[in-house]
Formats: sequence, C-alpha cells, structure tokens
Amino acid sequence: MEIHHYSLEVRNLKASIAFYQTHLGFQIEQTLEFMGEEIVFLTLGECRLELISNQAKAYDGNSRGGHLCFVAADLTKVMKDIPILEGPYQLENGWRTLFCEGPDHEVIEFLQINPGK
Repeated sequence: MEIHHYSLEVRNLKASIAFYQTHLGFQIEQTLEFMGEEIVFLTLGECRLELISNQAKAYDGNSRGGHLCFVAADLTKVMKDIPILEGPYQLENGWRTLFCEGPDHEVIEFLQINPGK
C-alpha cells in the first residue's frame, strides 16, 4: 500500500496555493469540485498535497481537518475489513474514495484510482 496524499482544509485557497508554490516549489497537478468544495492537488516530486477550500471553518491552530490518504487496489476489500466513516463516493475524475476512522479517531481516506481495472 502506498500513501497518495496528505490533506489540509484551508480558508484561502489562492493564498495557500501561492504559498506552497512560491516557498516550497509545489506545482498544481489537478483541480476538482466535490460536495461543493473546491479541491486542488499539488505535487512536489512524489509528495502530493490536497488543499480543500473550506471558508466556513475557523482555523484554531490544531490539525483537525487533515487526513492521510492511501491508494487501495480494491475499495470493496477495504469496506469488508475496516468500519466506514463516510462513502464510498465517486469523484468527477473517475476515482472512488471512502473515509474510515482510526483507533484515535483520526480520519483515514482510501482511494481507488482505477475502479474496474
């Protein structure tokens, strides 16, 4: 299993993109919209960062709103093994995804990039 991305919810998407591009060298990989939220994937080498625009949530200085995402070959197997928190969802780019909860209530996403293959 491999890590696909780390996710952060941000209040100002444009400012966050500019920060990661200017100061860290990230490049935009793709953008999409899911459940009314604008999402941007940034990459730097093998590192992928997902920025989710969420202007409604006030940032309080902790890491809530972030999650780790693993690539899964088969979401059906994941659903049999781990209790689901949310999903599965079909994204506009063809990916399937679901969210589970770890033992310390951390959110873990599993992503199937090529469903049906």
